[in-house]
Amino acid sequence: MKNNITLDDLVLKDGWVIDPSQSLNGRFDVAVRDGRIVAVAQQLPPYKAKQTFAANDYLICPGLIDLHVHVYEWVTNFGIPADDVGINAGVTTVVDQGSSSPFTFSGFKSKVVEKAQTDVRCFLLINHAATQTIGNIESGLEDPQKVDIKPLIQLAKDNPQIIRGFKVHADSGSISRWGMGVLKLAREVGDRTNLPLYVHTGELFPVVEAKRPNPETVVENALSYMKPGDILGHCYSCQPDGLMGTRTQVPAWLIAAIDKGILLDLGHGLKFSFDIARRMMAQGVFPHTISSDAHGNFKSLHDDSTLTYSLCGGISKLMALGLDLVDAIATVTINPARVLQAEAEIGTLKVGSLADITVLDLVQGDCVFCDSLGKQLIAKEKLVPVWVVRSGRLIQPHRSLLRDLENQYSDIATLTA
Repeated sequence: MKNNITLDDLVLKDGWVIDPSQSLNGRFDVAVRDGRIVAVAQQLPPYKAKQTFAANDYLICPGLIDLHVHVYEWVTNFGIPADDVGINAGVTTVVDQGSSSPFTFSGFKSKVVEKAQTDVRCFLLINHAATQTIGNIESGLEDPQKVDIKPLIQLAKDNPQIIRGFKVHADSGSISRWGMGVLKLAREVGDRTNLPLYVHTGELFPVVEAKRPNPETVVENALSYMKPGDILGHCYSCQPDGLMGTRTQVPAWLIAAIDKGILLDLGHGLKFSFDIARRMMAQGVFPHTISSDAHGNFKSLHDDSTLTYSLCGGISKLMALGLDLVDAIATVTINPARVLQAEAEIGTLKVGSLADITVLDLVQGDCVFCDSLGKQLIAKEKLVPVWVVRSGRLIQPHRSLLRDLENQYSDIATLTA
């Protein structure tokens, strides 16, 4: 009955709720019980709560999803702790892009997925060389003719909650060695599992110079192996063989691919360019998802000193370049949730969904952001995570890796027992 007094585990009171999955944008209370969302209302009926969170100064949205991270620490040389780029960065779900394979997935599952507080999922690497550590740029990838796809397919069938797609590289280095063989292999795996491909773009691995492909054709050729729902990574990369390359106009073939359902992901990483972003955004090309590509130093083990960007920083940068706040929240909530085919559980505040929630402060005032080339951008605001709720449990992030959002900021919301 409407007047019944219920006992909730947690109530977020009078927050500014943005939930693109339900077209919500306004002041609401959010109630959580047994790890699930039980109510979102402008005024809850009479209730009691074990915890009440005074959220009137903050933005409440579904738990942020970072579609591209690398968190297989100690096994890959660039892996970083999942919770440092997850819950402690205001992110409730992270997706490791290609750090594990059939040879290493069991360790990834037991040492990372099952131990993290963050919801950790992954896209398996298509062509990992069995005898090498992923991250060895000379020999960590395998000739596609030597790859047995049966273990990839079986692992995906056996672990549907964790394995949500496959990672493949369409960079000049890989193509100079094997042509389009890896993409052809990835297409077969994607078709047989009904899971998406995440296609890396932009030069990454050493190139066989005698066989260097024309940089202007690399992505266009890769698209012939992609289907609607597949993702092109690093969409605003400054690399010559990236989506934009040295062009001033977005190519017609890219517009056609987007119209047919190919998705673009920011994948900030080490090659994100403000100039490329401005050029493409001015022509109406925006990322479907924003992700960080957070990873450690490629040249040393377990070293995060080179990580100077974050998911919330990436969102803030694109907002400064003109991306609407509501659209920005969609790129890190419902859009990646649909990529993961998990939109009933995450990326939403719908009643019955998992109580994964991010609480953000939209901090006003001039701040300076840098792209991967060192160019600066003056922003008027930034999004700073202040709390997360993960499966109904309230957690305050330590934000140790949010270096691009530093020089703020110790205020926290008020809790009452």
